[in-house]
Amino acid sequence: MQILKKLLLFVLAIAVILMVAGLFVKKDYALEREIIIKKPVAEVFKYIRMVKNQDNFSVWNKKDPNAKKEYKGTDGEVGFVYSWDSENDEVGKGEQEIMKIVENERIDLKLRFKEPFEAEDDAYFVTEGLSPNETKVKWGFKGHLDYPMNLFLLMVDMEKEIGGAMEMGLSDLKVILEKK
Repeated sequence: MQILKKLLLFVLAIAVILMVAGLFVKKDYALEREIIIKKPVAEVFKYIRMVKNQDNFSVWNKKDPNAKKEYKGTDGEVGFVYSWDSENDEVGKGEQEIMKIVENERIDLKLRFKEPFEAEDDAYFVTEGLSPNETKVKWGFKGHLDYPMNLFLLMVDMEKEIGGAMEMGLSDLKVILEKK
């Protein structure tokens, strides 16, 4: 009984320490990755502005090809919404909306995650023509986790997990576009 009591106090102490630490842990995070694609900026932009094309290069879209998908609006236009619903916890349930487009320069997206947790984050693609047949693509992601969910940032290496998935996606995007 004494051991059980000490174990319970130890677990409680760890929980209190984590809750206090959460008050001081950052709540915002931002990641950005880039790649150079040997294609004209207009061609690259035309491809990435179509949200449905993310099925071909986004690591998250590829994790569950059987996820239920719904689309509202016209793909590639402001207001287009892509919704997904998956039994796979790594994919979950949510939606992505095109918020702003600056032709051949930038696409801003709003991500609304519903399951396995609720969050609202921003994503973007920026294209920059480096030469007539070379384009730099930046893929960015900004998020916020309120207390106590910000403790998640202590346990997950966002640079490795999210950043790594973004790098793989950009690499796949490069292969797709350079084959055309």
